Amino acid sequence: MKFGTGQSTPRVEDARLLTGQGRYTDDMARPGMLYGTTLRSPHAHAAISSIDISAALEVPGVVAVYTHADIAGYGPIPCLVPLSGEVKTPRTLLAGDRVRFVGDGVAFVVAETREAARAGAEAIWVEYEELPAVASIAAAIAPDAPKIWPQAASNSLFDWQVGNPDAVAEALAKAAHVTRLRIIQNRVAPTSMEVRAALGEFDAEAGFTLTTGSQGVASMRRELSKVILKVPEDQVRIITHDVGGGFGMKSFIYPEYALVLHAARQLGKPVKWTGERSDAFQTDTHGRAMESEAALALDAEGRILALKVETWSDLGAYQAQFGPAIQTMAGGRIMGGVYRIPAIQNLVHGVVTNTTPVDAYRGAGRPESAYIMERLIEAAAREIGLGVDEIRAKNLLTPAELPHANGLGLTFDIGNFPAVLERAKQVADWAGFPARKAAAAARGKRLGRGMAYYVEIAGGGGTEEHADVKVAADGRIEMAVGTQSNGQGHETAYGQVLAARLGVPLEQIRIVQGDTARMEVGGGTGGSRSMAFGGGAVLQCADDMIARGTALAEADLGGDVDYGDGLFKARGSNATLSWAELASRHPGALDGRSRYTTKESKPAPTFPNGCHIAEVELDPDTGVIAVTRYALVDDFGVLVNPMLVEGQIHGGIAQGLGQAVLENIVYDDAGQLLTGSFMDYGIPRADQMPPAVTFETLNTPSPTNPLGVKGCGEAGTIGAMPSVINAIIDALDGKQVEMPATPEKLWRLANAA
Repeated sequence: MKFGTGQSTPRVEDARLLTGQGRYTDDMARPGMLYGTTLRSPHAHAAISSIDISAALEVPGVVAVYTHADIAGYGPIPCLVPLSGEVKTPRTLLAGDRVRFVGDGVAFVVAETREAARAGAEAIWVEYEELPAVASIAAAIAPDAPKIWPQAASNSLFDWQVGNPDAVAEALAKAAHVTRLRIIQNRVAPTSMEVRAALGEFDAEAGFTLTTGSQGVASMRRELSKVILKVPEDQVRIITHDVGGGFGMKSFIYPEYALVLHAARQLGKPVKWTGERSDAFQTDTHGRAMESEAALALDAEGRILALKVETWSDLGAYQAQFGPAIQTMAGGRIMGGVYRIPAIQNLVHGVVTNTTPVDAYRGAGRPESAYIMERLIEAAAREIGLGVDEIRAKNLLTPAELPHANGLGLTFDIGNFPAVLERAKQVADWAGFPARKAAAAARGKRLGRGMAYYVEIAGGGGTEEHADVKVAADGRIEMAVGTQSNGQGHETAYGQVLAARLGVPLEQIRIVQGDTARMEVGGGTGGSRSMAFGGGAVLQCADDMIARGTALAEADLGGDVDYGDGLFKARGSNATLSWAELASRHPGALDGRSRYTTKESKPAPTFPNGCHIAEVELDPDTGVIAVTRYALVDDFGVLVNPMLVEGQIHGGIAQGLGQAVLENIVYDDAGQLLTGSFMDYGIPRADQMPPAVTFETLNTPSPTNPLGVKGCGEAGTIGAMPSVINAIIDALDGKQVEMPATPEKLWRLANAA
């Protein structure tokens, strides 16, 4: 059918968004609305001796100023996966006795205008006693390092390990060759187009209402109500309208979300806070930030015998909501990819520093693990004289070896990794590279080629999802889902799934999301889970609708009824009933909620995978690089909308490329943020992207969900980081370089003796 699944249907959201009719949090206005701003610490580590707010209260337009003493009854922002045992790192809504990073909130000012709120914040006098700061992993784990959390034994809060250390040690000792690398993965800022914002309202009967850009309202409501506000869930409503980018960062609760609600209740008026870009750089959770020692053991033929990785993961000043899980449960179990590796050991140390907390960023641990493996295997190929494609082909798992337990707690279920690799080489014109390299050399340039074979664990968060449907008397179908689009096109993709199952036009369907008053349950969007779980819920809801409609139609038509093409048809006559006719005859009878649950009620991840091949031209006179060709073949299972998938890949490649060559959050030794604006922090621009991205899929449907999808939202980033860096290393004749590969670094390496 037209606009069914598998078709590149144009996004139904675009007409609204491109004509300026999108609704973002900062667009919201209420009568009598007040404005809030947060006074932030200028110190990375300091004791608060006193706070004098008297001058701020005299600023015209300032209505209230809140400090820790005013909100001490609220709970701290929770860490949902603490790995440090008894060591807690509670992040209160406003700092009490101590600040622990530049940007830590100290006071919240509410005024009649934004300008007055800012002026009020500037008038507050805070007396600090500066304390020694540790702003890097090396400084934090030094023997005499000052402790950020006095109750901890050191700044290394936890050790997490999976695999078989004894088998790895034995293999390393007996190996014909061992490749060793120290790999640094730079800290990055999410830099979403839409900055964070929050609008708080309070009604004595209805309770709190928070409007904010999020990646899912249900889980946010649960933690905000129970843990922080300490009120029943039904006293908190959270609304999310359009969201201008999330990338993991908008999954979390930030202090301002509770502060605007507190102020709204205290003052009896709506209160809105909108962050500025400086707020974003200082306080939005950062990503990556880790250092690893990695070793790959090989036999004489280049077959992998063992992999050992030890990582120091920078958590920032506080263990963020999912921060400790990113390099452990989220990414640590995928270490080694889909290569045949008899023994793996992965050890992660969680280290606190006087910096912004680190949490999920597009890929959330999976790009980091793939980057380590793909850097290692390509270095190993050079060291033993194998082609980078040959060493991968020799070690990739074959379909006959699946399912395969990787020794870290995951079982790869299905795929044809060697076929994807070979097709990627064809798409990239692997054989034509030497001629292109020679042509570049004739122009005084160095051409390098890099490959990366990645696998992701996607959709592993949670075990269920819900969908709720209402059918209007005119036949229009409104379906609410528990995930949240941040630009991915969920309204289109879910609409296609429902339209295809019901056999009705896409225009007849409206997908709604982001309001706990409409759908109070749901796992939200993250980890490329939406279509696997949300799509399953949509299918289940459609089947339940058809069953309810069939029963009503049989009663009305007096006999057995078949359903197809949007009509209920009596078998013994030509009588039919449409959705509109049934809904008008039986108001509300077609409405209902459905629940999709994974098999055996346990997480059922999918394993999207693929091969990315980048070609990079390096100018040795300037150190400037250009990505001249980029090709990839991915296995995403069933594609609901190929155009949306390709768009996700393009965006992911941009973010992976950005981290590889441009982006870098830098602190000085005192913990001062040196890259706190777009004047200092580089993000990729259109002219730095490849002139074209050649994209194909070679799909094997996933057996874990009814749509057969595998998830695609993070794949571009996972493949881009290692393929681009490997290409740069190739252009440097094998000299290793760490991200970001800036022109200054590359110029020095290209011209080194």
